[in-house]
Parts: sequence; C-alpha cells; structure tokens
Amino acid sequence: MKFLVQIASNASVTVDEQVIGAIPFGYMVLIGVEDADTKEIADKMIKKMLALRIFKDQNGKTNLSLDQVDGSLLLISQFTLYADCRKGNRPSFIRSGSAAFAKEMYLYIIEKCKDAGVNVQTGEFGAEMKVSFTNEGPFTVMLDSAELF
Repeated sequence: MKFLVQIASNASVTVDEQVIGAIPFGYMVLIGVEDADTKEIADKMIKKMLALRIFKDQNGKTNLSLDQVDGSLLLISQFTLYADCRKGNRPSFIRSGSAAFAKEMYLYIIEKCKDAGVNVQTGEFGAEMKVSFTNEGPFTVMLDSAELF
C-alpha cells in the first residue's frame, strides 16, 4: 500500500465539472493498493499518516501533526502509484490491486480516517477526476508499506 501525502493549503476534486470533495487545509493523499494488502496494513498506514509531524510549529520546525493543526484529508484512489516503468516506455500496472479489492480497501481507509475524527473528503473511485491543490512548502511524503513494516 502506498500513500502519497502532500500538505495542501487547499484541495479539491472534480468529476464531470462538479466539485465532489474539497478541504481548506490538510493533506491531499493519493492512495495506491495492491492485492497483497490487508486491513491490518491499512490500519498501520493510517496510524502513521495521522501521526506524521510534518506541519510547521511556531518556530518553523516540522513538529506538528494533522490533528494539532485542525487539518482535513482529501483521499483519492490512485492505482498509478504502482506503475512499473522499468521496461519500455509504457508503464505496467500489474502490481496495482484489482478494481474490486482496491475499492474495498479505499472505502475501508475512508471509514477508518472518519472514525479517527478527521474531516474526510474523497474522490470517486474509478472516475475520471481532476484534482486541484496548492502544495504548501512544497511538502510531499511517500508512505510505502513495503518500507514501513
């Protein structure tokens, strides 16, 4: 499982020219799932993401977590995080989870983040989406379960 976490001073997602999710401040997170992932892995990834201390404190040091800055989440499913570009020029996505499993995991992640008390906005699984955000910093962190656990 991969979470591409980006600090956003604003973020929104549009489907069919209609905004379906927007946050004023927090993380814009792209979520990639592979078939080997489990709910246990998702729980650990969520815990790690929510505990990240990557927001600046009053001294300008990255020392604050999402809850300490009253941040929100915009969660977007993104199978292309598992693109394999080692051979040729056309990426392979064979490591990406099947659509049914990835959707199940994506919905699970959304619910667990909501259960944690975070304001959660989302994209639409499988839809053609346009994501707009201002990456503050810019600050981007890749959480990869293969490296974390």
